[in-house]
Amino acid sequence: MPMVLLEADVKIPERKKHVYIKQPGEDTKQFLPASNITTIPGSLSERGCSYCGAKLVIGGVLKDTIQIIHGPVGCSYNTWHTKRYPSDTDNFQIKYAWSTDMKESNVVFGGEGRLKKSMLEAFAAFPDKKRMMVYTTCATALIGDDIKAIAKEVEDELGDVDIFCIECPGFAGVSQSRGHHVFNIDWVNRKVGTVEPEITSEYTINVIGDYNIQGDAYVLQRYMDEIGVQVIAHFTGNGTYDACRSMHRAKLSITNCARSAGYIANELQKQYGIPRMDVDTWGFDYVKESLRKVGAFFNIEDRVEALIERETTLYQPKLDGYKEKLAGKKVAIWTGGPRLWHWTKALEDDLGMKVVAMSSKFGHQEDFEKVISRGSVGTVYIDDGNELEFFEVIDMVKPDVIFTGPRVGELVKKVHVPYINGHAYHNGPYMGFEGAVNMARDLYNAINSKMFKLAKRDISKGV
Repeated sequence: MPMVLLEADVKIPERKKHVYIKQPGEDTKQFLPASNITTIPGSLSERGCSYCGAKLVIGGVLKDTIQIIHGPVGCSYNTWHTKRYPSDTDNFQIKYAWSTDMKESNVVFGGEGRLKKSMLEAFAAFPDKKRMMVYTTCATALIGDDIKAIAKEVEDELGDVDIFCIECPGFAGVSQSRGHHVFNIDWVNRKVGTVEPEITSEYTINVIGDYNIQGDAYVLQRYMDEIGVQVIAHFTGNGTYDACRSMHRAKLSITNCARSAGYIANELQKQYGIPRMDVDTWGFDYVKESLRKVGAFFNIEDRVEALIERETTLYQPKLDGYKEKLAGKKVAIWTGGPRLWHWTKALEDDLGMKVVAMSSKFGHQEDFEKVISRGSVGTVYIDDGNELEFFEVIDMVKPDVIFTGPRVGELVKKVHVPYINGHAYHNGPYMGFEGAVNMARDLYNAINSKMFKLAKRDISKGV
């Protein structure tokens, strides 16, 4: 079957190239949804902007870094406190938001003076924080403020601080994916190799593309500690600024979210010879496979098998209990990019569920290649899905539950379909063995929630 034009898109027929329904025997590379291109006018996109991809997804997760957003206050507020990425210190990165709060007069006459004043105020307000990131936004990029020059002035004036500038305004790309790219490449080129870590193990890795959503990184760190592998840096969940400057000393980079952080893994391999190993840490069987890959790389398979045996004994019965209740249930995954192919087989193999629809906000062609190859015949695949398409697909495939973000989640609840927060989770962590059980529990609770039965009652008629 060629690409599909949904009824909702009759007025914007260009959307046909973005929707595909998998059929038996088709070459999935021939029928890949168009992706990583400009949103079609008239289609209400769920994407974030390039600045958001740099700040919200990657930089803002660091637990010891002041994040100055040089622009109107709305840009700062819109990327503050929307992801549940805790830290093992004081959750500094969640508590605070910083903005230069640009006004019309600043845009007209220039905002560099306001930026320097804001940077100095921020360092003074948090004297124990010596690291800062500064982001341009659409307004300040358009007027040409030189944030790197101001950062150099502040570093020279204070002496003991280090500042990283991210020049990736919202309009720089078609989605937040551009922000991932710019941040990754600039970081490895300008900051990696500038700090030497203390090496405590002969086995050292970088954990790349994990953002500690509801404690995911804690789970991975615990596994690495148990098998004797030192994590040089988490990029960037529960990570520190200086640890991420030390990534050049790892012997291996394991990459979880290939779309947001695969760029830096590739550059570390090019510039420092550090091998890249892609892993899946969502899903019970995927975790086993990933840990075994790490164990084989360092020749510590015995340690890994001991860990897997203990965790399997502890969590397999719980997972099997949920599988009995969830087998055959239909699920849609409408998230960012890689989670579509991370979660598809995990839900189907671990829990016996059927993935019936997938939509990516910022995935590239290789992401769709992976997810379609892992998906089932009859599944609907959409790039940059819009609200009307989502409602039409719900009527088409009738999912029992949907993984998506809060914005779409609030929409689907109106048609009495439960959702799980695919961006920030409901009750995580979702990674690792315990995470697989947590995800299964949340799916079961959502599908069986009595609230949706009550919502269908028309109390005005006394029914």
